[in-house]
Amino acid sequence: MTIDKGLSQAAVTQRIKKGQTNDYRPNMTKSTKTIILQNTMTLFNFLNFALAAALIIVGSYSNVFFISIIIFNIVLGIVQELRAKKMVENLSLISEKKIKVRRAGETQDISPSELVLDDIVLLKSGDQVPSDLVVLEGSAEVNESLLTGESDAIAKSIDSHVLSGSYLTSGQIVGQIEHVGADNYATKIVSEAQGDKGYESELVRSIGKISKFTSWVIIPLGLILFAEALFFQSTSTTTAVVSTVAALIGMLPKGLVLLIGLALTTGVLKLAKKNVLVQNKYAIEMLAHMDILALDKTGTLTEGKMSVEELYLLNDNYRKETPDFISSYLAASNDSNLTAQALNNYFDSKAVYSASSVTAFSSERKYGAVTLEAVGTVYLGSPENLMPDYSLPSIAREAQNDGKRILLIALAENDQANLTALALIILSDPIRPNVKETLGFFKEQGVALKIISGDNPITVSAIAANAGLDNPENYIDLSTCTDEKTVREVAHQYTIFGRVTPQQKKLLINELKTSGSTVGMTGDGVNDILALREADISIAMAEGDGATRQIADVVLLNSDFATLPEIISEGRRVINNITQSSGVFFIKTIYSFLLSIFCILTATAFPFIPLQITLIDLAIEGYPAFFASFEANDKKITGTFLNTSIKRALPSALLVLFGIMVSWLIHAMGFISLAQSHSLMYFLLIGISSIGVVKSLQPFNPLRVFLAVTSIVGTFVAVLLFHKLLVVSLMNLPTLAIFLIVMLISGLAWEPIYRKVLHLGARLVRA
Repeated sequence: MTIDKGLSQAAVTQRIKKGQTNDYRPNMTKSTKTIILQNTMTLFNFLNFALAAALIIVGSYSNVFFISIIIFNIVLGIVQELRAKKMVENLSLISEKKIKVRRAGETQDISPSELVLDDIVLLKSGDQVPSDLVVLEGSAEVNESLLTGESDAIAKSIDSHVLSGSYLTSGQIVGQIEHVGADNYATKIVSEAQGDKGYESELVRSIGKISKFTSWVIIPLGLILFAEALFFQSTSTTTAVVSTVAALIGMLPKGLVLLIGLALTTGVLKLAKKNVLVQNKYAIEMLAHMDILALDKTGTLTEGKMSVEELYLLNDNYRKETPDFISSYLAASNDSNLTAQALNNYFDSKAVYSASSVTAFSSERKYGAVTLEAVGTVYLGSPENLMPDYSLPSIAREAQNDGKRILLIALAENDQANLTALALIILSDPIRPNVKETLGFFKEQGVALKIISGDNPITVSAIAANAGLDNPENYIDLSTCTDEKTVREVAHQYTIFGRVTPQQKKLLINELKTSGSTVGMTGDGVNDILALREADISIAMAEGDGATRQIADVVLLNSDFATLPEIISEGRRVINNITQSSGVFFIKTIYSFLLSIFCILTATAFPFIPLQITLIDLAIEGYPAFFASFEANDKKITGTFLNTSIKRALPSALLVLFGIMVSWLIHAMGFISLAQSHSLMYFLLIGISSIGVVKSLQPFNPLRVFLAVTSIVGTFVAVLLFHKLLVVSLMNLPTLAIFLIVMLISGLAWEPIYRKVLHLGARLVRA
């Protein structure tokens, strides 16, 4: 095998048979087995199935219907997640960057997973190293920050070893694969770069807290209720089990768990249809909470398509030779970034002068160099970095003020300390269509914008002004900040940050996060990788470097910055609608716990059976919340999910307890029979829960009015039609009168109780 020819097809086939392939992708997506286990083997499901088993043991089969909600929840979760998995995998294949490999004397583009041991690969600036390799030809600068934590680029040349997961920041190499699959660093890097960054969903955390609390109280409460019913109330074992299970299943928010999973998965699927790849469904929640968005200029505000507008010659002594110097520089350079592509499109890449050494362009240095024989070293880069004391001519300053980029061509006949300015190259990057409308959306939604760029801050400021960003004149050149403390201090003071190194980008994002904000970051280049990894939510452009797509939470497959408002709106729609409906789900959790305590203290049986609770789950909780969850709602999220939900549920839960205590007292005084007392309790439970539904659906619109009316009327009609199955006696006139009086009191008392709850909550926060 030679470098030019690579492996033969026979050699490739032989290695595939031996299993020496790179087809090893841990943590890319969950396996089918993992999805099934995660949706079934939970504490929440265990508690519900344990209660159902108790009912089956005593033969109360009609009351086991509630478990159908749990089974439906599990099946729907598995089906939706498998569908999302398939779509994510398909979209990942679309956005996957091919690797150039030499086989049988030909250059082929193949998937990284198709690589085999000893393959000859060709990598250029912006590429991620697909597998451990040794450099056979060329040179490059490699960022190994995801491996070592060190952001400085490391030079690699012939015989150097390059680890999988690192990124070429400049240069071009030909390498031979020395490790594949599980034998190299790819398994660790892919999981770190693509997967879970460690943030935890507030929704999942809240449900976990409720389940944990329930698991602690459900067993002792259940044992006490069962013992009281069996020994103190002298009921049958079946009746004791049925009443105890009814008390306990009410504490488990079955419908809310279903709603959260369904809403998030639906959000992922909806975004996928808009060419948005969401690699973690809980990223939708982070999008909803995002209040700071850091933008990279290139590829976000601008189209990321650089073009040369003008060559401005500075030195008459080299006026004729300068274009040849540039052509020779480009012929020798291995740079392949957007700027290099624009220069190659404008100038002839022709080696008029032979090159003896090449220093690739680096984002850290912000210049590249090529030594030409009999000429000297030609430098290409930012004027500020090459010749800090050089005074730009007026035409260059005007171009910068218009948002254009300036590159300096300089010559050093001996050393870099004595540079001669030869020419200025003026480049432009058009602003994306609809960018003003997009920035306006973020302003309206209260999302603060920061622009972080490696370009000259004057240029970035001009582009930002043309794009309609507020305070574009509030910028800083971070090349003047040499220590971490200063970078952190200026993070909150400025809107635009120019001449930013990759490590500084990461520091800026980290500092913004430490202030308590949820920070998003968009990017499309290798220089954005550290910041994207640090951000709470990272958004990459599909047209950018493959490295950014690998680690992003969200990938814009159409690379359209104008898609971001739709993503933010979708996230807020999901979380706002879940939060608004969640209070209804927690009513049952709270009153079931309080009522269980009341029953224990009064030595009375829990007044409801599981089938009655199941009707509440379906008609009062699930039905209106499910359909309301699809409404548009992009308001800025305030407060925390669990606190907000409990505060909204408390008035209704307390009023339910009040109504049941009134019913119990009236029966104890001999005014109504036990059967009428239980019927009154159940109808009051439906009526007061309906008040909670009405409150959750405000402000009204035609859909919400329809949901409220059909939910309330439908539930009462269902009880009237199936009262025998539900074991509910119809109310007589005296009981109906009491029902109406208690409902009137509850309706009038709901708002004052809610205001009192909010007031007490505020006092506790201040305390």
